Amino acid sequence: MAEPTEQQIVAALGAITDPDAGRDIVSLGMIQGLAVKDGVVSFAIEVDPQRGAAMEPVRQAAEAAVAALPGIRSARAVLTAHNPAPDQSKPPPRSAPNSPAPGARGPAKLDVPGVRAIVAVASGKGGVGKSTVAVNLALGLAARGLAVGVMDSDIYGPSIPRMVGIDRKPSSPDGKTILPLENHGLRVMSMGFLVPEETPMIWRGPMVVSAIEQMLRDVQWGELDILIVDMPPGTGDAQLSLSQRVPLTGAVIVSTPQDIALIDARKGLNMFIKVEVPVLGIVENMSYFACPHCGERSEIFGHGGAREEADRLGVPFLGEIPLHMTIRTTSDSGNPVTVSEPDSPQAEAFHALAARVWAAVEQQMGEAKAAAPSIVFD
Repeated sequence: MAEPTEQQIVAALGAITDPDAGRDIVSLGMIQGLAVKDGVVSFAIEVDPQRGAAMEPVRQAAEAAVAALPGIRSARAVLTAHNPAPDQSKPPPRSAPNSPAPGARGPAKLDVPGVRAIVAVASGKGGVGKSTVAVNLALGLAARGLAVGVMDSDIYGPSIPRMVGIDRKPSSPDGKTILPLENHGLRVMSMGFLVPEETPMIWRGPMVVSAIEQMLRDVQWGELDILIVDMPPGTGDAQLSLSQRVPLTGAVIVSTPQDIALIDARKGLNMFIKVEVPVLGIVENMSYFACPHCGERSEIFGHGGAREEADRLGVPFLGEIPLHMTIRTTSDSGNPVTVSEPDSPQAEAFHALAARVWAAVEQQMGEAKAAAPSIVFD
C-alpha cells in the first residue's frame, strides 16, 4: 500500500482544531518540520510555552489523525514552545541580563527509568570526530559486559545510524513509546532512523530540544548500566537545554590537539561547569598518525595539547586516539574498529578510554550515593 502524500497528511491535520483559537492547526501555521518516509511520519506543533500542558490533547489527536491514514506505519508529533514577541509598550525589566528571578530554580530533570548513568560526549565544535569517539566508547563499555545505550542527539546531522550499521525504522508497541534499535550489542535511538539521510532538519532550537527530550522520555531504553549521549557540536541553546534537563552523570570532552580546537573544547567544558555537570575528562582525538607501512609516527595536528589543557583546567586526561584510516573506514561501513578489529592498537585505545570513563562514572555514582541522606531508626 502506497504511503499518503504530504498534502494528504496536511489535509488530515487540517481536521484538528486549536480549542482556544477555534481554527485548525494547519491554517494557524502550527505544523513544522513535517517529514515522511517509508510510512513513518514526524512533525512538530508549535505552541505558546504557557499552553504546553493544555495542548497535549491536541498533539495526541494530531498524531492519531495521521496514524489513521492508510499506508502509515507510525506517526510521531512533538510540541515545541514558541515565545511570543515582547510587548514593546511595556518597559524592560530592571533585572540584570541573564540573571534568574529571585528564588528561581533550574528546569526539572527528566526521569529516565532503568538507566543507571547518562554520559554526554561533547565538543565545542564539529569535525573533531566526536561521534566516532562516542560510538567506539559505547562499544568499549559493552565489551566490558555492561548494558549500553546510545542516543544520537545531533538532530541536524545524525551520523550514528550509519556508524552502527542500522538502516531500519524503530517500532512502537503501543503507539506512544518507541523501541530502540539494536546492533553490536548497543541499544540505539536517533532522529536519523525517522527521516531520510539526505533530508535537512529545518527546525528551530525549541523544536530540537523537544525532540531530544522525547527521545529520552518516550523510548523504552530498558535496564541500562550507561547511556551515551552524542551531543550536538557547539554550545548553543540545544546543548545548554540538554545539559540542564538531562540527569547527566558526567561529560566527556573530545578535542584534537590543535589550538583552535582546544579553544572551542574549553568553551564546551566551561558550559558543563556552569550547569554543574561533572566533567569526567578530555580525550585527544586524531592525536597522531602512525604510518601503516613504516610505522613512523607523525603528529599532523600537533600533539599533547589536550593533555596540557586538562592539566591546566584540573580535569582528568582520558587518553589519546590515533588518526588511522581503519577507524574511518570501519565507522563508515557500520562496523566500528572496536568490534571489527578488537585486538588492533586503534581498538585498544578505545578500550582503554572505556575503562577510564567507567571508573570515573562509578566514582561519580559512589559520591552521589554517599552524599544522599540516611535515616536511622533507634
